[in-house]
Amino acid sequence: MISVMKIMEGLSDSRGIIHWFVATLMAVLTTLLLVWLGADSTAAGMVFVVLVVWTATQAGIWLSLYAAVLCALSFDYFFLQPYRTLRLAGGQEWVAMVSFVASCLVVGRVAEQARRQTRQAEQRREDVERLYELSQEMMLHEDAEGLIHDLPRLIDRIFALNGVVLYVCDQDQFYASGAEVPASVQASMRAMTQGQNPTISIHSNYYTTALMLGLRPVGALGWRPALLSREVATAVSAQVAIVLARSIAIEASARMEAAREGERLRTALIDSLTHELRTPLTSIRAAATTLLESEGMDEAGRMDLAAIVDEEAARLDSLIGEAVEMAEIDANVVQVHLVPQHPRALLELAVEESRKILASHRVVINVEDGQDKADEPAWFDPHLLGRVLRHLLENAATYTPPGSRITLSSSRAGGLLEFRVEDNGPGIDALDLPLIFEKFYRGKRGAITGKGSGMGLAIIRAILTAHGGGIEATSQPGQGSCFRFWVPLVEKEPAGRE
Repeated sequence: MISVMKIMEGLSDSRGIIHWFVATLMAVLTTLLLVWLGADSTAAGMVFVVLVVWTATQAGIWLSLYAAVLCALSFDYFFLQPYRTLRLAGGQEWVAMVSFVASCLVVGRVAEQARRQTRQAEQRREDVERLYELSQEMMLHEDAEGLIHDLPRLIDRIFALNGVVLYVCDQDQFYASGAEVPASVQASMRAMTQGQNPTISIHSNYYTTALMLGLRPVGALGWRPALLSREVATAVSAQVAIVLARSIAIEASARMEAAREGERLRTALIDSLTHELRTPLTSIRAAATTLLESEGMDEAGRMDLAAIVDEEAARLDSLIGEAVEMAEIDANVVQVHLVPQHPRALLELAVEESRKILASHRVVINVEDGQDKADEPAWFDPHLLGRVLRHLLENAATYTPPGSRITLSSSRAGGLLEFRVEDNGPGIDALDLPLIFEKFYRGKRGAITGKGSGMGLAIIRAILTAHGGGIEATSQPGQGSCFRFWVPLVEKEPAGRE
């Protein structure tokens, strides 16, 4: 006997009441057609069986049973004696009726099984396609940390869910695709990673499962509604666990690499400063010892030694200043303070402050502001850009012969305030040019002459980056070098400035 629950379940599995109406209509029309054609019981039985099979393949077992009942009644009433009654005349009619009913049940069941297997195969194909799409999306995501944030939305979209939650153990952080995650679900997912819950459980309509990497839990995944089969849920969980493990490995590797890089830079800074500081200190000490111990030295000799002390002390001061600047940059304490100033005034001030080192060079200043901009200041940090110009002027004076020309220029174009420092010295080797802005890189010429600490251009690039600008260098050996740097052009007082 068919229970009421099964009947209701059958109704819910069908595609709507319209399908039951169509099945009734098909049975009626088929019966009328067979009666009009004058078909015998054998032909009618075969046609009715075909109708039941077709119904089973298209709409499922419950609708096919309903169609079988209608066909059996029509078969008995119109095609088995006595006609136009629901009684059966004799044994032959009973055999025909029982055979017809058995055939309907058997072929309906077989057709339903074939239909179910087809649906399962189609579902497996769709699941494989979705898993492949998820894996492709994860592979194309370059940022591992960003992928963790996006994973719930990806899974939600690809598998057509209504909410996905990801819990990451190491961060003790939840990531959701939509609405706020209920506290009970959060507690369940935390407990699941500690081995206190079964592999798959249900809380507040969320299905949750632990994400395992080997025997170690790395997180938990929750979703609703229950559209994922156990096999698909296991495959998705495995992929997400691999992503979490990859993210953890990348983060750990980045920390280790940062620690190694910091140690390398610290060692390089100490080695560089130790070497660079000893050179001027040795010269100062030698000159001072000579001044103290030499008797009868003429005034010219004393002045030469005093000049050595002064020059090397200035070099020592410059090295210490560069080390302090590099420490400020590494500590991210560089701040930009915009004030209105004319670019020409900045260039003239930089030349004035570097007049001693530029004494044997010809300096030319050229400002291309245009007639309508000549009297308008620009907003920038003169202290930071002054440091940039002084570093570049010192480099130009250090690596070019006395009497050579150094040209400073500025211009406004394309929303940028640009500056150039050009010289007509020996230039920069093509192999050195891509590396000159790296920390402690001195190049072939610097290594040969022993000049420079390798920090100046790295400091310049860091200052300009903090100011929102950049720098580039071009050079032709034997014809000179050009350093072009820029910052955003601000011609009106910035909003929100106190």
